[in-house]
Amino acid sequence: MKLGDGVEQSIHCVAMLAGLSDGGVLSAASLAEYHGVSVSYLLKHLQALSGAGILRTVPGPKGGYRLARKPEAITLLDIVLAAEGPSPAFRCAEIRQRGPNPLPGRYFAKPCGINIAMLAAERAYRAELAKTSIADILTDLTETDEDGGIAARGCAFLALHERKTKIESQRP
Repeated sequence: MKLGDGVEQSIHCVAMLAGLSDGGVLSAASLAEYHGVSVSYLLKHLQALSGAGILRTVPGPKGGYRLARKPEAITLLDIVLAAEGPSPAFRCAEIRQRGPNPLPGRYFAKPCGINIAMLAAERAYRAELAKTSIADILTDLTETDEDGGIAARGCAFLALHERKTKIESQRP
């Protein structure tokens, strides 16, 4: 299974937004700059995350994006579904019923065993993603960032690019 680049970008952006102070927002341009990605491509995913209730959009020239929920309440599954949509990765097209000398429908009354196995794998994959929150990811990062370089880079970037809003000064 291959997930689109938007999934990785979305997860990293949500993790970065978790570091904002109360009332802080980041613009899409700042998020794209930090991650070295296209603003126009990232905007599509930020809009999907907003539509899914993961991000909140603050309009205006000093606006930007912030989390709509606490990091503990945002799972990797939430982000993957927002970025990729709810359809399963495997879609059975029933090709076993095609080709030369097709058999009557009675031979295909039971679901395809391949489809059953693939959907079971999808359920396991989604269950695992549902167990991991953005807060978990940030905790893991803190534990593996031996010299604090990753955290320092993010903090320095936020110090330069975070915008303060007067609209909402409460964290999600």
